[in-house]
Amino acid sequence: MAKRKTEKTQWYEAFEEVEPYVVKITTPHASGTGFLVATTADHTLLGIATAAHVIDFPHYWEQPIRIQHFKSGEIIFLNHPDRIIDIDYGRDVASIVIRGGKLPFPKDPLPIIPEDKHLKVGVEIGWIGFPAIASANLCFFSGNTSSWVQAEDFYFVDGVAINGVSGGPAFSIKKDNKVQAIGIVSAYVPNRATGAQLPGLCVVRNVRPLYQMIKGLKDFEEAKKKEKEPEGSPPPNPTPPAVDQTRS
Repeated sequence: MAKRKTEKTQWYEAFEEVEPYVVKITTPHASGTGFLVATTADHTLLGIATAAHVIDFPHYWEQPIRIQHFKSGEIIFLNHPDRIIDIDYGRDVASIVIRGGKLPFPKDPLPIIPEDKHLKVGVEIGWIGFPAIASANLCFFSGNTSSWVQAEDFYFVDGVAINGVSGGPAFSIKKDNKVQAIGIVSAYVPNRATGAQLPGLCVVRNVRPLYQMIKGLKDFEEAKKKEKEPEGSPPPNPTPPAVDQTRS
């Protein structure tokens, strides 16, 4: 009797697998999405990945950040001494490191695509976040990879990213039916070639460098002392998105 082939993982199943890792990030002036990207070996420190533009303003001004674990509804408030923030401004990726046990995440983070790998063009991926038009709801989006931009370490994806979804996890289903994180949602670039705003492309950034940095941490106090100062002049005060907003 022939063996029954393993059924392909459906997107609703992938969503349910990723959901427990997701948080909503709210600052005094903006909101976005994040997810558990890595922990230290002893799980005493946890790292949440998000987009740099979600938290650059409160980081610069040392403002509080509210983090809600969506699956459980549990909320924590992080003042400046309670968090370690690492920002790569050029690539629009960032991490918020907190002490373990603050939120009910699964014990181990989602698997991340290997450092020396990237998805081929045409592969379907999903991403989730809290769009401004439905900010209380964790929403699912999907599309296909349009291009891998090797020099800048990101994907163009044929799909939409709405304000509030920034920092949300992007993920794929591997051939073995396992789910893997491939990056975070960073921006949506509309097509203005004709002068009008036409459908464009979503930008998904690699988070492997954040993963490696967090895995290398040993002690919260020691890491806090080494936290990088904000770069450059103050970031602009976030404002409600205009119709031509290109970042999600």
